[in-house]
Amino acid sequence: MNTIPHAPYIELDGIAKRFGEVTAVDGVSLGIRKGEIFCLLGASGCGKTTLLRILAGFEQPTAGRVLIDGQDMAGVPPYERPVNLMFQSYALFPHMTVEKNIAFGLEQEGLPKDEIRRRVADILDIVHLSEYGARRPHQLSGGQRQRVALARALVKRPKLLLLDEPLGALDRKLREHTQFELLNIQQQLGVTFVVVTHDQEEAMTLATRIGVMHRGRLVQVGAPREIYESPATRHVADFIGSVNLFDGVVASGGADHVGLLCEDLPVPVFVDQALGAPVGERVWVAIRPEKIRLSHEPQPGPENLARGTIQDIAYLGDITTYVVRLESGRGMKVTRANAARRGVDDFARGQAVHLGWDPSGPVVGRD
Repeated sequence: MNTIPHAPYIELDGIAKRFGEVTAVDGVSLGIRKGEIFCLLGASGCGKTTLLRILAGFEQPTAGRVLIDGQDMAGVPPYERPVNLMFQSYALFPHMTVEKNIAFGLEQEGLPKDEIRRRVADILDIVHLSEYGARRPHQLSGGQRQRVALARALVKRPKLLLLDEPLGALDRKLREHTQFELLNIQQQLGVTFVVVTHDQEEAMTLATRIGVMHRGRLVQVGAPREIYESPATRHVADFIGSVNLFDGVVASGGADHVGLLCEDLPVPVFVDQALGAPVGERVWVAIRPEKIRLSHEPQPGPENLARGTIQDIAYLGDITTYVVRLESGRGMKVTRANAARRGVDDFARGQAVHLGWDPSGPVVGRD
């Protein structure tokens, strides 16, 4: 695997972009390291694609600056930047063969024919399409077309490759397979990738680090595990994965724990987390469904407990999801891994059940 130095290779310094009275990007500062796959993740309209277009040079920031490998990109047009952009549509030329599609950019640069042939052959080998060079795009599968588009972008050896929803046109099974292919190709070539996606699973699979965007701002940056297990804001907790969110009030606290009272839960919630919030402050608490125990019998302990009735059950193969209607009327999701192939689910709709979770499971926030 490539080693990733800590010095920023791409720097975004106070980037803002306004379209009339609409602020699409609002003061984003970010450092991306050489050789990493960085994912900009967020819902439609959050500003992630605008930020990608600013990196590519297709949009000029209203404020701030972009540096790539120490060079300020102010005034540098897209075709002179050490950047290539791969679109979701792939934009392959239908009348050209795979080889011609990949060679097009090199021919535009006027490289010698022998050099072009060598580089096209090398990149076809890397993307496992050497035997498809004479075919045209309509003779390829969706995943193969995606790899041709990737090869065309990489054959020019950019310092930075920008990918806008690169796998969005693929079906789920092919998308999962292609995610790992993309990882392997990136590790072979060492090119820095910046990926824009609204697909959380795609970001979690591909990224070295993820930047979550919301309303034009970068609200949290971190490794996938950090983003999932330690969300910095209520929005991140709610946006990433499945979660049970409750409003609460701080009842007690210490150097490494906090106790909460939540209106929708019958007993206090105790969390192994230093919060520093005074007693009486309103907070939120997030509890992931997989961290909750489901049982027929009452669970021990005076805290982190709830009771309810199973309202819905969804068998999803690897897991089963239960929606439990609490005594307060709130629904709470619980998931259980289906570890045994012939296991029999001993829970049914309408059954009364007990819930419990460890203090290390929830996350508490103040925003």
